[in-house]
Amino acid sequence: MSLPEPLRRRLGSFSHTVFTDGHHAGPQYPGDSPDDERVSSLPLQMSLYFNVYFFPCWWLSTVVMLHLKYPILSDYYKFILVTIMILTSLIEVIRLYLGYMGNLQEKVPELAGFWLLSLLLQLPMILFLLFNEGLRIQPLERAVHIIFAVFLTFEVIAAFVTLKRMVNKLATHFRRNEFDQLEERPVSDFYQLGKEERAVSMAGRSPS
Repeated sequence: MSLPEPLRRRLGSFSHTVFTDGHHAGPQYPGDSPDDERVSSLPLQMSLYFNVYFFPCWWLSTVVMLHLKYPILSDYYKFILVTIMILTSLIEVIRLYLGYMGNLQEKVPELAGFWLLSLLLQLPMILFLLFNEGLRIQPLERAVHIIFAVFLTFEVIAAFVTLKRMVNKLATHFRRNEFDQLEERPVSDFYQLGKEERAVSMAGRSPS
């Protein structure tokens, strides 16, 4: 399973716009960096690995606490908590999948999607569960929410750094290919092309 192609293109364009380093987009010379250099992040992968095992614990703890305190919550907070639990569960499955695909296979659109889901959706919802006292937060809930927030914060930072490295590597590879194409075409071809253009121009000026 992969992202739809229109979404991949938009995420790729977003990544090149946000994460490209304008001051240093890679090595200045073709031989400065090997093509097979790995830019995936080991710390990010370790965080994702432990996150996969932690999420079921977080989900079970949160559901049990929600069941115990559900009768004393107002209807407003009942609706909010149930909605957040459903959204968080769905987003987390997609987020972890995109994180694994993007980091291990060095796919920029997937990793950009992971970063956006972590920063714009998952982290704000967990912080809401952690700091909104109207939810009657229990000690167990607070503990697992703090751990989850730490995971998310670290992953957002690690994914940001990794995305910058991936995007700059792609930019360097693109520039290296352009440089190689220029080297493959002899300089004499350019002189010959210039002569042909001058000859055509002179022929056009001569009277018929």
